[in-house]
Amino acid sequence: MKNSIETKTLKAREDFIMTKGSNQQIKCDQQSLAGAVSQRACVYSGARVVLNPVKDAYHLVHGPIGCASYTWDIRGSLTSGSDIFRTSFSTDLREKDIVFGGEKKLTTIITELIENDNYQPEVIFIYSTCVVGVIGDDLKAVARRAEEKYGIRVIPVESSGFSGTKSKGYKAACEALLNLMEDFKEKSSEQQSSRTKKIGGKNVFKQQAAIMEQSNKENKANGQAEVKFSQSDTRKAKINALVKKLNHLSEIQTSSGINSYENLKQARRLIKQKQRSKTRKKLNLLGDYNLAAEGWIIKSYLQEVGIEVVAGFTGDAGIDDIRRAPTADLNIVQCAGSMKYLARRMKEEFGIPFLEISFLGLQDSLESLRRIAAQLKDPEIIENVERLIARKLPPVLAKLKVYKSYLAGKKAAIYVGGAFKAISLVKQFNQLGMKTVMVGTQNGKAADYQKLEKLTDPGTIILDDANPSELEEFMRQKGADVLVGGVKDRALAYKMGLAFFDHNHERKDPLVGFEGVINLAKELDLTINSPIWSVIGSGKNE
Repeated sequence: MKNSIETKTLKAREDFIMTKGSNQQIKCDQQSLAGAVSQRACVYSGARVVLNPVKDAYHLVHGPIGCASYTWDIRGSLTSGSDIFRTSFSTDLREKDIVFGGEKKLTTIITELIENDNYQPEVIFIYSTCVVGVIGDDLKAVARRAEEKYGIRVIPVESSGFSGTKSKGYKAACEALLNLMEDFKEKSSEQQSSRTKKIGGKNVFKQQAAIMEQSNKENKANGQAEVKFSQSDTRKAKINALVKKLNHLSEIQTSSGINSYENLKQARRLIKQKQRSKTRKKLNLLGDYNLAAEGWIIKSYLQEVGIEVVAGFTGDAGIDDIRRAPTADLNIVQCAGSMKYLARRMKEEFGIPFLEISFLGLQDSLESLRRIAAQLKDPEIIENVERLIARKLPPVLAKLKVYKSYLAGKKAAIYVGGAFKAISLVKQFNQLGMKTVMVGTQNGKAADYQKLEKLTDPGTIILDDANPSELEEFMRQKGADVLVGGVKDRALAYKMGLAFFDHNHERKDPLVGFEGVINLAKELDLTINSPIWSVIGSGKNE
């Protein structure tokens, strides 16, 4: 941080801190400096926070009992179904297990889980921890034997904590999710093989012609026109026409007693509705964990404009949802830090394109809705998005105008885990007339810090992987009025006599979309303008 304000920062940390306007390139995406008291979490933590919200999966931690304490609402994710994900299972490795190996104990625990009448696991995630990486237990072999014996999915998650940072844990979790999606590929392959076998290989068209002849007899009995092919029709056109007709007949036949003209009209309407649902655009929502029902809010917007959400990754996600994820037309990525890797891999494996979006803040929410509609290239969805915005936007702008009068000129310091949150927060503060004097992330990339540099004013401090001492130093020097961060930063803010805004996993109020914009402004006003700070005195300059 050359040519910047004076600090007591460790010399080895100077390249990870920059001041806007200093023409310095910030160093980032590196291993934490030993002894610098980084707030980053371990590989296991990264894997666990991504996979934990899968509501009907069982999570087995292979390691000492202390690692299993990282459970129960570690992300505050809400569920519409099973809540077994809130319970952790552990092999509770002891000294003897570490000396002689823990594979036998792991096998025993898996057996107990599956054979216990109180549990009926369909999928078990097994997490490796630091000590497992050291002693070399073969999780893949244990999982493979359990799958062969019991016929359920047992998926190892390579998350030994010492082997990297939280970002590596994200990748390990994404690989586990891809492993689960392989079930869809295998099932599709089996169905295709079965269809080919039944149809009879080279005699496909002959058998379809026989089916068509039968359907024409039924058509004649019902007073419907026959399906006829001219000599110029192509093989593909014939098959498509036949399939359409057979689908139609199937729907008619399964309806309960169509004996009148009115029943026939109703059946046809139902068929058309089903056909429309088949052509409805579908997407997956990646990097949302349904904190304070945020995933449900985003899904409600998408459903209102005519988009089906196949799966959320991983807030309120079920095993079957994840298995069906490859059927989507598009992946949208909210938290790029945890899920961009999965989006790239799904593009490689299944050909699904992806968009990086953010529903944090008004500006990003509007842009995200419009970009999603444009990507899907559906005129009806594009029109519905504009209708949704026209209905939601005016009351939000009216309320923001009031809160801006209370918050304009206030100075904010930001330190969060994901860079996408920091970028959206700076935009929101700009809209409220607030000034961002310090912004940092735990896992930001070079491109993220370039965006932050463009959004902030000259003199703003930008940090990567900061520690509490650095945060305190810069907030004092910049005269911040509020710290926006995670639960670990709350005590620091209160010690300094600063307002604190919780942007972490434990929050109870949603911060996404139109509702979230108002919630954020309201809470900022309540905490910054609370009379408590004038009563206790500020520690900013002490």
